[in-house]
Amino acid sequence: MIKNILRVLAVMMAGTLFVSFAPPGSSPEDPGGREIMEKAREASQFKGLEAVSTLRIYDSKGRERVRQTSMASRSFDNGATEKRIIRFLSPAEVKGTGMLIFDYREKKDDMWIFMPALRKTRRIVSSEKSKSFMGSEFSNADMSAPVLDDFRYEVLRSEIIDGTECWVIETLPVNEDVMDETGYGRRVVWIGKTDYVLRKAEYFNEDNELFKLMKASDIKAIDPGGGKYMAMLMEMVNEKNGRRSVMSMDKIQYNPEVKEEYFTLAYLEKNQ
Repeated sequence: MIKNILRVLAVMMAGTLFVSFAPPGSSPEDPGGREIMEKAREASQFKGLEAVSTLRIYDSKGRERVRQTSMASRSFDNGATEKRIIRFLSPAEVKGTGMLIFDYREKKDDMWIFMPALRKTRRIVSSEKSKSFMGSEFSNADMSAPVLDDFRYEVLRSEIIDGTECWVIETLPVNEDVMDETGYGRRVVWIGKTDYVLRKAEYFNEDNELFKLMKASDIKAIDPGGGKYMAMLMEMVNEKNGRRSVMSMDKIQYNPEVKEEYFTLAYLEKNQ
C-alpha cells in the first residue's frame, strides 16, 4: 500500500515540477513536451502505407529466430483513427497469425489477434498490452501510439543522436492503471527537431530501473511531399534479461488508397 501511494505521489510531483521551471538546455522558443509529442504522433501517421518487414529475435545467448511480416495501415476520420493489420508470413509455425489494430487519437485502442491453429480471433484486453509481441522484446502496446492524455510530459534537454538534434522528453503515466497497461513507470524519448521522428527511448519499470532500451535508425522519407519520415531499423534491448529484438523494413510503399476491406475481422481471418 505504501509503495503504491509513493508511486502515485511521484507522478503528481513530476506533474507539478513540469509547470514550475524551464529545463536546462531549453530556450523560450522551444515547444512544450505535449506539443512535441502531438507533432511526433502526426508525423508518424500516414494516409496509407504497405510494408514487408523482418523481425529478428535474439535470446540471451545470441540464438536467433526470424519472422517475416506484412503490414498495411490507413488513416480514417481525418486522422482521428489509424487502422493497421499485421500478418506473419513465415516461418510455418506462425504463418497466418495476424493482428488488427484500431489506433484512436483520443481513446484506448482496440486490438484483435487471429491464431490460425485455433481458427479463432480474440480481443487483446488492456492487461495484455504490456505483454510480448509474438515472443519479441517489443510489446503489444508498442504496436500503436499511446493516448496523449494518458501521460504528462517534461522537456529535459536537447541532445544530438546520429547527427540530428533531438528534444529529450520524459513521459509519466497519469495514474497507476496507465502504468500497468503500458508496463513501465516512466519513459524518456529522443524526438528529432527537424522531422519529429523517434530516435531513441528508455523504458523504466515501477522501481525506476532501466529495463528496456530502443534505438531507431536509417530514417528515410516515405512521403516527401507531406514531410513524412520513418525509421527503417528499430532495435529493442531488454537490459534485465539480455534479450533483444530487431525489426527492419524490407519493402515499404506509401499508398493512400489501401483497401478498406483489409481492416476488418473478416479479412484478418481470411487464409492467404
